[in-house]
Amino acid sequence: MKKHLLCLLLLPAGLTGVAQTGLLFRQTSEVHHLMVNFEADRGSLMRFYTIANSPERRERLKEFYTSYLKQLEELPFETFSQGGKVDYILFKRNLEDALYQLSVEEKEYNQIRKYVAMADPLYELEKKRRRGYTLNSEEVAQTLNQVRRQMEEAMQQLSRQPSLPPEIINRAVETVGGLKNALRSVYGFYNQYDPLFTWWVQKPCQQLDTLLGAYAQALKKKTDMARLPKDDGSGIIGQPIGRDEIIRQLRLEFIPYTPEELIDIAQKEFAWCDREMLKASAELGFGNDWKKALEKVKQSFVPPGRQPEAMLDLYNQSVDFLKKNDLITIPPLAEETWRMRMMTPEQQLVSPFFLGGELFQISYPTQSMDHEDKLMSMRGNNPHFSRATVHHELIAGHHLQQFMNNRNKAYRNFRTPFWTEGWALYWEMILWDMNFPRNAEDRIGMLFWRMHRCARIIFSLNYHLGVWTPRQCIDFLVDRVGHERANAEGEVRRSFTGRYGPLYQLAYMMGALQFYALKKELVDSGKMTYKQFHDAVMAENSMPVELLRALLTNAPLSRNFSTQWRFYGR
Repeated sequence: MKKHLLCLLLLPAGLTGVAQTGLLFRQTSEVHHLMVNFEADRGSLMRFYTIANSPERRERLKEFYTSYLKQLEELPFETFSQGGKVDYILFKRNLEDALYQLSVEEKEYNQIRKYVAMADPLYELEKKRRRGYTLNSEEVAQTLNQVRRQMEEAMQQLSRQPSLPPEIINRAVETVGGLKNALRSVYGFYNQYDPLFTWWVQKPCQQLDTLLGAYAQALKKKTDMARLPKDDGSGIIGQPIGRDEIIRQLRLEFIPYTPEELIDIAQKEFAWCDREMLKASAELGFGNDWKKALEKVKQSFVPPGRQPEAMLDLYNQSVDFLKKNDLITIPPLAEETWRMRMMTPEQQLVSPFFLGGELFQISYPTQSMDHEDKLMSMRGNNPHFSRATVHHELIAGHHLQQFMNNRNKAYRNFRTPFWTEGWALYWEMILWDMNFPRNAEDRIGMLFWRMHRCARIIFSLNYHLGVWTPRQCIDFLVDRVGHERANAEGEVRRSFTGRYGPLYQLAYMMGALQFYALKKELVDSGKMTYKQFHDAVMAENSMPVELLRALLTNAPLSRNFSTQWRFYGR
């Protein structure tokens, strides 16, 4: 109770336009129970219906999501607290998007149905396997043999079939992979435990398993090559999603801008960076040749073996700065429990810079690297560059985010990079404003990363719009930002072939600009102090920033709320 009262005292009473403090620190909402049940139920279904793209799984999930959507829509939205309304809107969005994804799956499956229908008996065998029915082993062997013969015939006819778009072929290959998993699931369950099963089924199962693998490879060859991205010499082959899908995903993230408008915003932010970079370059005696100034900063790297020590020093400086200026509450346990590891050379090919969270991962060369790669890694991870990234990865960035998410409204499953990466980059902006960089070298290091985040918007959107190739993206990072080429290649490879969504790279800057605009609205206006604002953000867990704004300002919300906050105004 004392702890709760202390939280309520963090925000001054009577803030005009700011949500009542009691609602900010509730750990539940009117939708909490439904969301918790949903996650548990969904986990049960996903563990039971494991065969990817099977009609049974798809229909069951459609029924499941539709049922929860109906339950949600029956709730009395108008009577809810602001937090409950936000949960309602975002939970509804998630359910509708899940149904949309299933509709895409069904549409694509129907286009490849004729290529896989002969293997439907495998789904039926898996259904019986789940409940442990005793199977007629001779009939199973006969069924598998028949499926194999039909699939061999289908393979022979593939050459006469038309080519298909890459996404349709991918669906076909994934479906065949699911059928293979079903076959292995059945065989692994009965093999040896039922000697008669093994006697009859072993050989037909092995033959069909091998054929399924070959069939998947044969299907890949039916890809319409004209629609497949070509290797431009970079070795990086992703899959641009196109303008319509970019806009659909932006709306899901509550970003009301078009791709072209976002590129224009990035160019304006780039222009600000250019002006500041030229000031710092002139201060170092290089005039307008900012790349020479950047080169000087790159040469400030620490000797081999000293990078962890240098990063710890930067961490201590940044946390001391946060405390001195009373910017945010830092739980002692969060300070105590973060730890370090060094990245492997293989990992650095994809992540040439730091990664963070509770585990702070340091990118620096090993003796096994080629000489040029060693120098590029050391130059790209110099202390002035890292001055902007240590607090981004640790406190008040990703580590503090994760720490607080685990302890505040943990039922909210609204993860978005616009909140995660946007918040971490927002702190780079705030610390810049508060003169955290000590000299021109520090400013150049921090500006390098700000320029990098502008560049991410431009190159990633141009790529997904089909305008740029990966090689052009790499060249842009080298020429416009001053990246080492190997680091630029790693960045582009990570962006288009890693486990990141198409909007991930633009989310850094756009999310940061949203937080920055919200800071202007609440802190610069005098409605909140920095600490009150930052603590309030951490109390709400991850979500699209426009809905966080609605929470903190008590803005009107409707059941069918859609994005409308045009937050950029430079």
